[in-house]
Amino acid sequence: MSNSTRGALLKHFRWIEGHADVWAIFRDAKALRHVVAGLVDPFRNSDVTAICGIESRGFLLGGAAAVELGVGFIPVRKRDGLFPGDKITAAAERDYRQQSHTLRLQRSSLGSHDRVLLVDDWIETGNQALTARQMVEQCGSSWVGCSVLVDQLHDDRRAALGTVLSLVRADELPVWTG
Repeated sequence: MSNSTRGALLKHFRWIEGHADVWAIFRDAKALRHVVAGLVDPFRNSDVTAICGIESRGFLLGGAAAVELGVGFIPVRKRDGLFPGDKITAAAERDYRQQSHTLRLQRSSLGSHDRVLLVDDWIETGNQALTARQMVEQCGSSWVGCSVLVDQLHDDRRAALGTVLSLVRADELPVWTG
């Protein structure tokens, strides 16, 4: 990862009322380009055939990463959005806010030939990523790993997810001074 990628993320990161905010990255085309390239560069020679992203920022980053790699995008929706067709559905364990989400993936979107990379903004508990991995593998596809903006995973969860690469670790972010 280049210093410009890491710098673009850190320049646009901020805390708002105690909540991490990465939305400003999406407003700056140059920063977004650097960040998306940084997410996929380590996987350019990994024979990735699809990028999946979990609703909502995972849709934006994952879609952009898929275009950057020249592969398709596979949405992983949360419970309530419209999503036609036969689906694999799984409940993720509670996240950092103690919420449990039901995730859905269209069964026909992946096959045994696919090698899938998850792209998202932040990984803390890894519960949603692990659920996405299980659904990808249930489709007969291979899991390549996760690429995220910010990594806050504990080591015990990292082993279950395989390769997890990030642009920064949570402890490298500016400290909230609210």
